[in-house]
Amino acid sequence: MATTTLPEFLRARRERLQPESTERRRTPGLRREEVAARAGVSVTWYTWLEQGRGGVPSDDVLERLARALELDATNREMLFLLAHDRPPPRRPTPPAEVTPALQRVLDNLHVPAFVKTPTFQIVAWNRAAVAVIGDYAAIPERDRNMLRRVFHPEAATFLPHGDDMRRTCLAAFRVDIARAGASEEAAALVDELMETSADFRRLWAENELHTHGVRYRRLVRPNVGELVFETSVLSVDGSDGLSMFVLSPADDASARGVDQLLRELVGSPSTR
Repeated sequence: MATTTLPEFLRARRERLQPESTERRRTPGLRREEVAARAGVSVTWYTWLEQGRGGVPSDDVLERLARALELDATNREMLFLLAHDRPPPRRPTPPAEVTPALQRVLDNLHVPAFVKTPTFQIVAWNRAAVAVIGDYAAIPERDRNMLRRVFHPEAATFLPHGDDMRRTCLAAFRVDIARAGASEEAAALVDELMETSADFRRLWAENELHTHGVRYRRLVRPNVGELVFETSVLSVDGSDGLSMFVLSPADDASARGVDQLLRELVGSPSTR
């Protein structure tokens, strides 16, 4: 099956729009001259574009066409991919809220998992994460941040290989915020950690960049000892930057340790 072309895409989206006038029309949607007027381009050029001979539109023209055709984020991206073979310029937006469906996915996982924003703010978690990592609901929202946790002076008490964790988290953070676009929240977090953490200043100066990938993490918990996890990071489709962190026990001993911590959590007075 042939892929969609730019002329086909433009025609299909134009024909889906409802004209403002109530006059009866032989064909559905807007006329070409109406789209051209909305986008501020000539009717002739837009007609050529729908015929596959209008040349390559600039980013500015594509943005005006996206508004004229009332495209949502997905269709705007498709417009740029068809015209330029690349996504559109970034539009910094706050990450979407965690939906009940996404929370149910977390709750149905029997291993620690949580959802984070591009600035590594943790916005949702499951019971296994509470048992193994801690109860995020019990701490101020500002402190529910992975970077603040791993660069905290007391992080060494539960991160036996903390420097590796700090290094990989920071490298992935740089990629995530670059993808999401500059934001005041990201800039403020960097400024804060530059001031409060010598480790952060040292690693930030190295300018290391890489995605999360699949990595092994080690955590130490009282009465259980060291737990080894294989971490996976999954993008949440349609969420404007949310991703899910899943920590799968890497061996039988770690799996038993997670089960023990879960039993202790269920048996604690606060969860009865």
